[in-house]
Amino acid sequence: MSEALLVSEASGTGPAQHAPALLAASGARRFWRRLRTQRAALVAGGVVALLVLVALAAPLLTALEGQDPTTYHPSLVDSARGGVPIGPLGGISGEHWLGVEPQTGRDLFARLVHGARVSLGVALAATVVQVAIGVLVGVAAALGNRWLDQVLSRITDIIIAMPLMIMALALLAVVPDDFPRPVLVALVIGFVAWGGIAKIARAQTLTLKQLDHVAAARLSGWGTWRVARRELLPGLAAPVLTYAALMVPNNIAIEAALSFLGVGVRPPTPSWGEMLTSANVWYAAAPQYLLLPAAALFVTVLALTVLGDGVRTALDPRAASRLRVGTGRRREKRAAKASPAGGEAATATRTGDGPGSPREDDAVRETGTGDGPGSPREDDAVREIRTGDAPREPREPGKGDAV
Repeated sequence: MSEALLVSEASGTGPAQHAPALLAASGARRFWRRLRTQRAALVAGGVVALLVLVALAAPLLTALEGQDPTTYHPSLVDSARGGVPIGPLGGISGEHWLGVEPQTGRDLFARLVHGARVSLGVALAATVVQVAIGVLVGVAAALGNRWLDQVLSRITDIIIAMPLMIMALALLAVVPDDFPRPVLVALVIGFVAWGGIAKIARAQTLTLKQLDHVAAARLSGWGTWRVARRELLPGLAAPVLTYAALMVPNNIAIEAALSFLGVGVRPPTPSWGEMLTSANVWYAAAPQYLLLPAAALFVTVLALTVLGDGVRTALDPRAASRLRVGTGRRREKRAAKASPAGGEAATATRTGDGPGSPREDDAVRETGTGDGPGSPREDDAVREIRTGDAPREPREPGKGDAV
């Protein structure tokens, strides 16, 4: 490819000016085709979508129930028994769909759905912070000089080596209490867990730097950050999104752990981790108070993990090939069902009798030379054997003659 053509394509005046859009469209279709073949990932995606809808519609759902997550109902708990909810199954009724909280009487359904909003919001915000810092540091290390690369790489190694929970506890302890707690937890989790994304972004950027379209952009006079924004960041989307999808459930678990330890989201703001902290002393008297947030955490983390694994497989062609997702075996089965001869062709391919096999090569060779079944030579040989006129072997001159 000539230098002029490279410059014209990079400046958007050449024949490849629409290539990025076409590649993005084909990549999206290929991603969706691979993801559809994974039933577990699709089910997990449905669960995640339902959880997101519940979190977004939390005010509407609680208004439909007629409750809110902060109002106390002391008349619904038995103070003589230490605050245990009155009624069967923790006070479940038409007004309180999942019962009430021990000792306070707050509605559990309202706190659960609003807690989903807080937990998912904190996890997603922390993931965005991790991706932003990690991609910025990784791209800067890959595009900068050797000194900058060494400094940023050593900082990334330190972040990865430091215990995450200890760093988060230390940072949360020094921030004033008047700072919005969910925002603070999201920022702290994002600031202490971006090392993995930075490593991935740096390695991918070093690979993309060697491609022709990046060289064309540099030859056209683009600056370093313009090249990074227009040519490198689109190539980072697949690996970064894969890692981010797996980080969301991890961040949910971290937020729950911090809230359980008393340094995360604090009352009266509902959170699944904060609910677990409050339910820690009620597991015997009111087990549903502990089981509801624990089950919500388990289902959410499991669904996000399975969905993240499916996204990784769909975005990584090599992983899809190793797992035989959308490969030749599925196409072979579809072809066998479509035509009656498809099953025989597949059997011949597996047994070595199909095209390109040794038996097929011998048959072609015999047909081409006229030595196969039904050829003239085969007919002459059969006729001579039947009549007893088989040709004698030629003798050497003088052999067997009388002296």
